[in-house]
This record gives sequence, structure tokens and C-alpha cells, in this order.
Amino acid sequence: MLSYMNSMAEQDSRGKSQSDERRRQMIRSTRPVSWIKEVEVVKGSGNVFRDLGHKNADADLFKAILAAEIIKALDREGLSVRGAQGRTGIAAADFSRIRNADLGRFTVDRLMSIINRLGSRVEVKIKVRRVETVEHGMPA
Repeated sequence: MLSYMNSMAEQDSRGKSQSDERRRQMIRSTRPVSWIKEVEVVKGSGNVFRDLGHKNADADLFKAILAAEIIKALDREGLSVRGAQGRTGIAAADFSRIRNADLGRFTVDRLMSIINRLGSRVEVKIKVRRVETVEHGMPA
């Protein structure tokens, strides 16, 4: 009760508290936008895993796409990880790993099998293209 009375006493004649005044001071003291350094914008390759230097970037991207489809199927059906386990016989922990994008334990064929057990089918279209190389034989 005493702290409430103290806060009421802190209000000025216009009904604004000191904490409101502190907020206004903080807003006034923020730095102008000019303090932000310039950022270099680089166009990505279309595969974030390649851009980050992953050794198996294409497989990682494919696994991420499959995992996203599994998550969509779970959400569409309103399935929890336990519900998905009951429907497919696959461990709830595996569905939890997929939801958390912890895909290191999964192969592409295992993810495709999970999609199949959820009642969907996977159609894969492959496009192979030549990779331009730059210095030291590394792909561009």
C-alpha cells in the first residue's frame, strides 16, 4: 500500500508519472540512425547451405525442404509429436527433432519415408547444371 501511495505522490499536476518522464528522456537520448554502419548486400546462390559453406549443401537443402513438408503435414492434421508417433510408428523424438530442424540424424530417404507414412507422396524433379568455378577450383 505504501508503494502505491508513493507512486501516486510521484505524479505531477498533469497526471503523468516519473516513469513516463524517464521513457521520454530515453527516447530523446537514442542515437540517430547515422550511427548504423553500411551493410554490404550480397546476392545469395539460392541455397543458404551453400552460401554458409556446407560440404553437402544440396542434400542439406533437400532435407530441409522435406522436413518443412513434414511439419506442414503435421500442422494440417493437427498432430502433436505423440499423435504423429501413434499414426506412423516413428518415435515422437524424431518428430521433435524434425520440428526443431535437427536433421543430422536423418537421411533423405528416411524423411521421404516419413512423408509417405503421413499419407503424402514425394515427387522429385532434378535439374543438373554445370557449376562455374573460381579460384582454387571451388564452385562459385
